[in-house]
Amino acid sequence: MKLQGNIISGAKLAMSVLRLNKYIKPLKRARESGDTDEERRIIAELSSEWINDVIGIFEMDLDIRGRENIPEGPCVFIANHQGYADVPAMLKALEGHATGFIAKEEFKPVPILAPWIERVRGLFIPTKRGDTRESLRVINEAVGLINQGFSMAIYPEGRRSWGPVMDTLKPGSFKLATKAKVPVVPITIDGTYKMFEEHERITKGQSAKITIHPPIETADMSRTEQAELPARVEEIIRSALPDQGFATETEKF
Repeated sequence: MKLQGNIISGAKLAMSVLRLNKYIKPLKRARESGDTDEERRIIAELSSEWINDVIGIFEMDLDIRGRENIPEGPCVFIANHQGYADVPAMLKALEGHATGFIAKEEFKPVPILAPWIERVRGLFIPTKRGDTRESLRVINEAVGLINQGFSMAIYPEGRRSWGPVMDTLKPGSFKLATKAKVPVVPITIDGTYKMFEEHERITKGQSAKITIHPPIETADMSRTEQAELPARVEEIIRSALPDQGFATETEKF
């Protein structure tokens, strides 16, 4: 029964992605013509359509707080990583803001989904130790996208926590913001692991809380401040995990 439920839900998820195929040609035209404003508009539109489809399929109950902290311009969203549901949950929290995700290279061969990660300006980064050159290339490519007006999102823990306990954030991810000189926006994700990881099966009707914290400007940071940034962001993210509570207004979906 557990396997059957996963297969059915997985098929519905795949169909939700396939329904986005109508955006392929408009996206391609916008990219080829160099119209980044139109490209960002299309990405925001298709992302909104997809996440609302996914939320309906899995009956996700999202409590989103701090939307007023999203900058108007490009930025880097830094979040903890509890489970697979983090991406749709974050996209709902950032709805209307074109955002590409830095995903692990293990997702690159995944059919249907992987091509869309690239179409919406997401990138794949190596996770093996010693692949510094390729990681740096991806970071530099992401910085280039940020300079074109695209925001990026990354999970610096490097892997799913499979539960409420947050791991230490890896400092390399923060170069996305410091090299591009754009704000870092910390985001706390609480509860998404219940949607799959907790029981290793897709579970409908689960709730999660997403807290968007105030942005941290990086443009004029000293090297010392840049070195302290990962610990600073980690502390902020941890501050909104269960034992700390939440302080901003609630939006229910």
